Parts: sequence; C-alpha cells; structure tokens
Amino acid sequence: MLAIIVEAKVKLLPKPSRKEVIMAAFSNIEEAGSAVANIIASGVIPAGLEMMDNAVINATENFCHAGYPTDAAAILLCELDGYGDSVLWEIDQVTQQCQQFNAVSVQTAQNTDEQELFWQGRKSAFPAIGQLTPDYLCMDGTIPRKHLAYVLSEISAYSKQIGLAVANVFHAGDGNLHPLIMYNANNPGELKKAEEIGAKILQLCVSIGGTITGEHGVGIEKLNQFKSIKEAFDPTHLLNCNSSDPI
Repeated sequence: MLAIIVEAKVKLLPKPSRKEVIMAAFSNIEEAGSAVANIIASGVIPAGLEMMDNAVINATENFCHAGYPTDAAAILLCELDGYGDSVLWEIDQVTQQCQQFNAVSVQTAQNTDEQELFWQGRKSAFPAIGQLTPDYLCMDGTIPRKHLAYVLSEISAYSKQIGLAVANVFHAGDGNLHPLIMYNANNPGELKKAEEIGAKILQLCVSIGGTITGEHGVGIEKLNQFKSIKEAFDPTHLLNCNSSDPI
C-alpha cells in the first residue's frame, strides 16, 4: 500500500434513456482491429467495445449459445447509449466503419434479451476457454488503439514461432488486450514457452507506446518493481507494517 484515500468527489450522471448493442463479424482479425481504431476516430465513444477472435467465439458459443457466428475470424460487440437521435447517429457511424473494413455482417440486437445474450457470451469467454486447454496464461497489456491490427498480427506470429495457441479477447475500446496463451502444465517446457510468448507481447506493447497492464495488476513476476516504487515513497516502511516491522 502506498496511501489511503480518505475523501473522494464524484459526479452523478442520469442513466441514458436508450441503449443499443451491435455485433459485427469479420473474416480477418486485423481488419476488425482497424475498425476499432476508426470507430473511436469517427467521434463515437461507446459504452462498451469488445473484441473476440475465432477460438474464443467458438468456445463461448459452445459454452452458452450466445448466437455468435462461429465462422467469423473475429467479432466486435459495441454498446451505444445516450438520448434521442444521437444513438441512431452513432449506430450509423459504427456500421459505416465496420463495413469500411469489410465486416461480413453488422447486426443490432432486436431487444433487451438479445442484448443481454450478446454480453453473456463475452462475460463467459474466460471460463469457456477451459474447454480448449487445461491451463492458460492471461496477459494484460494496453496499447494505443491505432496499433491493434499490427499487434494482433504480431501475436499470431509469436504463437506460430513458439508453438502454442493464443486466443484473443479484450476491451478493444481502450486498447486493453487479454491474449490467453494456452498450454498444458503437465507437458515439460510448455509453461516456459507460455511465459516466453507473454514476455514478447508485453515488450511489444511497451515498444509502441503502451503499458504492461491495464486493469489486472502486474503479477508476482514484477513484484520487485512494485517494491522499489513503494520504497521510494515509503522508505521508513510506515504503510502496511505489522507488530514485527520496525517503526
């Protein structure tokens, strides 16, 4: 711990009166990544913008039957909310950007039940991957959205080079990647290979102006760096001390 927050000021906003969810399917994962960057560049700020590749689509569809197209290389789930006709304008913009990058289909959920089903699939993605592999290493790099297509192609190259499958599911709207590196811990050397791919992915994120984490923390492999930061702010170890610690 570095500090304790004792006061916070927040702003309460009214709940938007309208919500729409779009599912766009692509036959090329890099084109799906390019569509993400252009959606944001067009002036649309989605309430949610998620991406799943073919491995995750099929695992999830088998897990909870969300209605995903299992032949797609990637899908985007885009939630838009707001008031009046502004949402209609955003739907049109998102549809145009997806079609510009050769989306094979762009579907708007017909009712709240279908909206919830689309999102249920995304929320089930991580447990669904358990059907494909006994173990997986989840990464958490964050990159500028304009580099999504490039990074996805590089991750595919690492997968082929090192010999382990990687499934991709992530918060595309803010560039927060969650590559799931699949391996079997019972097979000698596979964990090391998974960690090698993970290191390459994080190095790539940093090299293009991103970071090593977006929301899940850095993990025990980077604990020493965290300790060094704490030491800089708390050299006398006053925070998180117990009765046996020097004061």
